[in-house]
Amino acid sequence: MNESILLVGTGALATLFAARLSAAGHSVSMLGTWKQGLQALRENGARIQEADGSEQAYSVYATDDPLEVRGAKFAIVLVKSWQTERAARQLKLSLADDGHALTLQNGLGNRETLTRDLGAGRVSLGVTTTGATLLAPGLVRTGGDGIISIEGNQALAPLEAALRSSNFNLQIVDDAQSLIWGKLVINAAINPLTALLQVPNGELLARPATRRMMASLASETAEVAAAERVHLPFSNPVSAAEDVARKTAKNISSMFQDVRRGAPTEIDAICGAVTKRAEMHGIKTPYNRACWQLVRAL
Repeated sequence: MNESILLVGTGALATLFAARLSAAGHSVSMLGTWKQGLQALRENGARIQEADGSEQAYSVYATDDPLEVRGAKFAIVLVKSWQTERAARQLKLSLADDGHALTLQNGLGNRETLTRDLGAGRVSLGVTTTGATLLAPGLVRTGGDGIISIEGNQALAPLEAALRSSNFNLQIVDDAQSLIWGKLVINAAINPLTALLQVPNGELLARPATRRMMASLASETAEVAAAERVHLPFSNPVSAAEDVARKTAKNISSMFQDVRRGAPTEIDAICGAVTKRAEMHGIKTPYNRACWQLVRAL
């Protein structure tokens, strides 16, 4: 059964999700504020560049007015963490009374922010390792097939079926918080360094100094996770971060992409959040604190 799905965001991941869902026959609406992105999506649809350089375009409905998509049963939130408060206000207007939102965002605190406006029980937590690079407004190149992991919730069953039918690798997990922190370890270790040095992910492994910094960032974040009583989905945070950098060697991290186009980054919800949580437990995180301040200085 084809579903009507609202995507909050018009960036790289939102464009990729829109194209795949539309290609599978689902009705896709996109809610955003980026004027160039909205215009490109309206005029040309959501476009994916294939490995051979060819492009495929898929029809979507794009708007900046939450009232135009009022009554949405399912929404996937794919905006940057610093945009979550705005997304919550928009969803309060557009989500149906019995509607449900799924956040697949980076960083900490997104579900809590959405829940404040939408109410308890209407927001589910998830994480994705799916990569995408925005080549132009409305045009995206995939960064390899990742996994979408979401917490089990019967209310999301139709959305789960829609994602599976759209060629996404979906898994249902008992402890989404573990995966959120697991991704936080990876993001803290890789993203700020690629943004500061302006290099692809794999280059971090080729430089002994940055490799040591990666290890320190991953270890600090894992220590804070342990203090939060979160069981990480891997036993060795340093090996996990290096493995992701190796598998995504040619990828340009989302934070580097943001810096390159002069956009705000998610550093507050990554290294900033790690630093603040660490302070609550009396843990020192000098590497996370330094990267937080340096990326903000950019």
